[in-house]
Amino acid sequence: MCAPHVMAMVQETLSRRRLLGGLGASAALTVAGVTGSRMAVAQEATPVASGTPETPATVAVAMGGFTTVQDLSHRFGPDFPLFPGTHPMSMWVANAYDTDGYFSNVLELNEHTATHMDAPAHFFEGGLTADYVAVENLVVPMAVIDISERAATDDDAQLTPDDILAWEAANGPLPDGALVAMYSGWEARLVDPASYINLDADGVQHYPGFHPEAAALLVEERSISGIAVDTLSQDYGASQDFGTHVAILGAGKYGIENMAALANVPPSGAMAVIGVSKHINASGGPVRAFAFFS
Repeated sequence: MCAPHVMAMVQETLSRRRLLGGLGASAALTVAGVTGSRMAVAQEATPVASGTPETPATVAVAMGGFTTVQDLSHRFGPDFPLFPGTHPMSMWVANAYDTDGYFSNVLELNEHTATHMDAPAHFFEGGLTADYVAVENLVVPMAVIDISERAATDDDAQLTPDDILAWEAANGPLPDGALVAMYSGWEARLVDPASYINLDADGVQHYPGFHPEAAALLVEERSISGIAVDTLSQDYGASQDFGTHVAILGAGKYGIENMAALANVPPSGAMAVIGVSKHINASGGPVRAFAFFS
């Protein structure tokens, strides 16, 4: 496996043409210059207590031909459900207005908390770390594959190669460099964190994910940047071998877990913007993600 900085250079070289070709130079510049756009709030999330789910904001936007931007990340705190065995998040006030004249918190959290990225280094020594993922792979076309009807009656539902082929039959080939997202509707369970993790009597988790064969199709027969799920793991909960993680991360791609509000994003035509923590040697990190679409 190449050193992370070497892999990053290769990724950057290969992906720059794709980004500019897919967006067009003016659209690429517009995405980079989002602060220069006029934006009006169409829907705002109401602040709620930590651990209580909310619908992230949908915002009207005049930018590069897109009219809407959807927040794809969950608001989180110490009560957000975690993959079993993950170090729990904690936070406390470090500076207070009355004593210091300003306010700040200290956060202690695992990189894989709430909406977050799994970088290749999460599973592979010497793999690309999140701080080296090329920006061109973080602003990409988005494909949303809906398996929510199946997941409503099957906690172990998996996104299969047939689901990918059916999406393509309806929407055309997956775009070069796409982020392929599974929408299962699982985030509705965040009102009850135990049901989101969904352990059975033997301590086995049950929730939807990508089937390893679907992951293999995406990395071997398509050109993607990564995958995303609205559950705790790229693999379905009962997986014993993390076959999807191995396929995706082993191919130098990334995975986004606990993504929010995918029901509000069209199956095709959206652009995803993934803002990931850029701390050094990152096996992953918290993500603030957005989808732009018309």
